[in-house]
Amino acid sequence: MKLKILNGLVILTSLLGYLEWGADNRSFLFQAEWEVLRRLWGEPLSVVHPFTLIPLLGQVLLLITIFQKEPSKRLTYLGIGSLSLLLLLMAFIGMISLNYKILLSTVPFIFMAVLAVLAARKK
Repeated sequence: MKLKILNGLVILTSLLGYLEWGADNRSFLFQAEWEVLRRLWGEPLSVVHPFTLIPLLGQVLLLITIFQKEPSKRLTYLGIGSLSLLLLLMAFIGMISLNYKILLSTVPFIFMAVLAVLAARKK
């Protein structure tokens, strides 16, 4: 049960990531993800990119573990790894650009992902 809760929290904290680009462009990941899902049905080729589809797949894998009787370690690791590609890149971008909003928005995800991996290893 603990791993299910942690996997759910990993999904939720992944949506809190914050992006800024250009002069006036900014978005939380939940807003960007909604836009990707909206466009996926109408213009699928406009959203086909590894940094949109791989993290989305990671969220789906973690969502599957929440509904399993016994959460799969393998799916947990794959889901967290897939989400980590984007969120760790965002943390790196936040560090090198000294944008603390971006960097701090990734901290809850990193914390919950570490807790989930540790819980999966104990299992």
